[in-house]
Amino acid sequence: HLHRASLLLPALEAALANFSAGAAGGVVQPVRTVLPVLRHGGYLGVMPAYSAADDALTTKLVTFYEHLKDSSVPSHQATVLLFDPSNGTLKAVLDGSVITAKRTAAVSAIATKLLMPAFAEVLCILGAGVQAYSHYDIFTELFTFKEVRIWNRTKEKALKFASSVSGPVRVCSSAQEAVTGADVIVTVTMATTPILFGDWVKPGAHINAVGASRPDWRELDDELMKNSVLFVDSRDAALTESGDVILSGAEIFAELGEVLKGTKPALPEKTTVFKSLGMAVEDTVAAKFVYDAWSAGN
Repeated sequence: HLHRASLLLPALEAALANFSAGAAGGVVQPVRTVLPVLRHGGYLGVMPAYSAADDALTTKLVTFYEHLKDSSVPSHQATVLLFDPSNGTLKAVLDGSVITAKRTAAVSAIATKLLMPAFAEVLCILGAGVQAYSHYDIFTELFTFKEVRIWNRTKEKALKFASSVSGPVRVCSSAQEAVTGADVIVTVTMATTPILFGDWVKPGAHINAVGASRPDWRELDDELMKNSVLFVDSRDAALTESGDVILSGAEIFAELGEVLKGTKPALPEKTTVFKSLGMAVEDTVAAKFVYDAWSAGN
């Protein structure tokens, strides 16, 4: 039911705008609770949300383990629980990993639609995991790029990515080679120190920074963070969870929802960074979409 993540865009745009409208928007979600699994180097995140506009109530449980010895196990695993808001009954248990991949890429696509330069021809993806595939799918569906490039720390994964997606992809031997001259850049890595540097980035490019979801992890260097216009999904989350934002001291210009509401400008002529942390209400909207589509089919 989520084969085409682009179907989620209208609902996600509404949810982002409602979130940024504060109490009037009817979205209730705390910043996620993260429990360290100290003995094994992992984390358990709990992400509840209610959307009044959708009358939908969910919580997502997500585990993430940064450097697994057993690479057959995904670094992120998730489950979404969908409740009946009128009486609290559990209505469905959904595969949160698919929902997370698709809604994250869809929100990056919304940011890109608003913030990318007018004549964007080159897409660069740093990382070749689950999020690289979901971003590639929706970006090539919604936008027309003349060239797609990929870089990954282990080249085998980048080669596998290039051979398994539907269109031509150039595998680059360094992140710098992949980034140079790119108009839209997506970082979807497990990096804990910067892998993307400001002096590589073309002026006016747009960056979707999706990895580095902990306050001490980085994907982007200080120069890029401080010399770009910074957009986030949630100010509160970015200031507590994003190492790229916290450690660089970069100033947040706007939430994506503020741009969608028209209260802040998009500034596509500038170099822009969208720091994506992912919000519980995005899972809520996506889970309801899947459940409603499944119910209609049954």
